[in-house]
Amino acid sequence: MLIKWDVTIPELTGDVPRKAYVYLPDYYDDNPERRFPVMYMFDGHNVFLDEDATYGKSWGMNHFMTWTRKPLIIVAVQCNTMGQRFNEYAPVTYENKEHGYVKGKGRIYMDWLVKTLKPYIDANYRTLPDRDNTLIAGSSMGGLMALYGVSCYNKVFRRAACLSPSLWVDPSKMYNLIARANIKNDTTIYMDYGSQEINNHEGSADALISMTHLLLKKRVNLTFRIVPGGTHSEASWEQSIPVFMDCLGL
Repeated sequence: MLIKWDVTIPELTGDVPRKAYVYLPDYYDDNPERRFPVMYMFDGHNVFLDEDATYGKSWGMNHFMTWTRKPLIIVAVQCNTMGQRFNEYAPVTYENKEHGYVKGKGRIYMDWLVKTLKPYIDANYRTLPDRDNTLIAGSSMGGLMALYGVSCYNKVFRRAACLSPSLWVDPSKMYNLIARANIKNDTTIYMDYGSQEINNHEGSADALISMTHLLLKKRVNLTFRIVPGGTHSEASWEQSIPVFMDCLGL
């Protein structure tokens, strides 16, 4: 069951609406007493429906969930609709040739997710709201935000899937940010990169190696994977769904 509605993030885009999605298992109503873990995802328009996806191809998460019948609620919110996606999904302020100057507003977004969106979901759906049952996931800049979320908001999230995280935007700032984070050693992180995208940006490979080493030093339960033939696309990330769901214990 997929529900779609409009939300606003006043701290970022005022009263401009954007789409939010919540996926409920088909058997959600069968047992009114049963509660479910929740996974929060970025770029919500690309998660479920091809007709809503930016390039006409989504992750197809609803199809996977319907097929596998996994006991999980998924919440996903559309990215900034005013052309400021990089600002919204950047945990740090940075400047490079590809994006120019980007004012990092990732903390503002994560504060909204944790303090406004999550309480709304917990109040309106039968969730298991504790840290053990709250996950975060995304790809590209959303993958970067998922890594930021599970690290710097570790009291809220214990598990994360970080697909093709854009660590290359500013490797040193991201490294320092995660290095300072208080991450519990029961944290579970899946992180990957496609073999066909690893050289798309200068410094990607080195940044991934450094971040992997840092997370291992923090005793995180880490799965790091180079996806054979993987590209920077929803179609490729869709193929990784069974892998990261298994790695996260779902």
